[in-house]
Amino acid sequence: MLRSALRRAAQVGATLVRKASGVGRGHEPQAPACGAPGSTVELLGKSYPQDGFSNLSRKVLSRVGRNLHNQRHHPLWLIKERVKAHFYQRYVGRAGTPLFSVYDDLSPVVTPWQNFDSLLIPAGHPSRKKGDNYYLNESHMLRAHTSAHQWDLMRAGLDAFLVVGDVYRRDQIDAQHYPVFHQLEAVRLFSRHQPLLTLCQLQRTHVSRAQLSFHGAADEGLRGSELGAGTLFAGVKDGENLQLFEQSSRSAHKQETHTMEATKLVEFDLKQTLTGLVTHLFGEGLDIRWVDCYFPFTHPSFEMEIYFHGEWLEVLGCGVMEQQLVNSAGAQERIGWAFGLGLERLAMVLYDIPDIRLFWSEDERFLKQFRVPDINQQVKFQPLSKYPAVTNDISFWLPRENYTENDFYDLVRTVGGDLVEKVDLIDTFEHPKTHRTSHCYRITYRHMERTLSQKEVGHVHQAVQEAAVRLLGVEGRF
Repeated sequence: MLRSALRRAAQVGATLVRKASGVGRGHEPQAPACGAPGSTVELLGKSYPQDGFSNLSRKVLSRVGRNLHNQRHHPLWLIKERVKAHFYQRYVGRAGTPLFSVYDDLSPVVTPWQNFDSLLIPAGHPSRKKGDNYYLNESHMLRAHTSAHQWDLMRAGLDAFLVVGDVYRRDQIDAQHYPVFHQLEAVRLFSRHQPLLTLCQLQRTHVSRAQLSFHGAADEGLRGSELGAGTLFAGVKDGENLQLFEQSSRSAHKQETHTMEATKLVEFDLKQTLTGLVTHLFGEGLDIRWVDCYFPFTHPSFEMEIYFHGEWLEVLGCGVMEQQLVNSAGAQERIGWAFGLGLERLAMVLYDIPDIRLFWSEDERFLKQFRVPDINQQVKFQPLSKYPAVTNDISFWLPRENYTENDFYDLVRTVGGDLVEKVDLIDTFEHPKTHRTSHCYRITYRHMERTLSQKEVGHVHQAVQEAAVRLLGVEGRF
């Protein structure tokens, strides 16, 4: 009953949004919302039975299959192609072919095992919550990250690959967040006899075993652009005695199964690879810093930040892959690194795009700015006329249980569509006697192509209010 009510709310909201936005000509693709248990939803040519886990909205389903990263001259396509070109040119195998394989058309429908368990994400980890993800049913979901394909590709025998695709998360609503965005993932594995650092590099810098253990290869000034033939420990003093693996204790700097020498060399290669990539994208002279962090599937783990336009910006997350993950995929004799970055994040910084909703625009004034003859050509987005915003507040008492803010944000997205620019929680109040909690949200509506009137926004806002009462069990204070 809940899902059928959401479906009706979505249909009402879509009608109101089309009237408000002038979208009656196929601009907004139509897709079925998830139905009641026992019904099915069709997606990418397959049928999925619905159950108590099903929580996909019409809005999100309409985005599946759009594949903005594969649409020629789209800004996300430009970023993807620039990264691909860099890896193809910089990293070449012995046969003269690209070292890294690229997968940019894998289905976004995965299993929870692929999305979580294969990456060692614990059963009770907050990222697994239904409120943060989109489930087709208990056994299938829309991937929350491109890392969901790591295990399968390693299991297939690949040791260097890029994965690009759309990912889905329930999240807040503002200019930087959207329920669908795009990631680029990379993995590289090394064996003891696989190229990492060349003999001439290490001889030229006189790297010793002690230096690798206590100072780290990254301090020795080696250039990652000179990757070539050799073994993992080629040129290291006493290198023939060094190993990838050992049984020791885990520390902040290494896993219990990795030697310090192997960890430092892999960490060095990862950081040099990423330094080369961001230099290719942003230009020479970047200030870069590495911030220690935690991911369930890498250790040690880092976030890369760059100083750009007067501020430090987080660009990506990365780290040395957890050996348990690598072993489970059948690559027990290898050690590797992985990184992941958001294409929208990079495109917004590189092209000065102020609002993530613009990536879904079909406005020719937006799209034509990225039709450039050279993918490396600098583009500075020229803003479309920014039309005035219309704001409306909504207040309600929360139900006693089963309420999450992401449920409300997803409802607003479903009913209000891309007319909604952002939603802010502006007040929280707890009644001193009943101990009930009240939330007040401010919803900002703004059309990307014309001025909205308060009257037409009022119709959409009323639909949001009614849907919140009916679907979330809140008690309205409006």
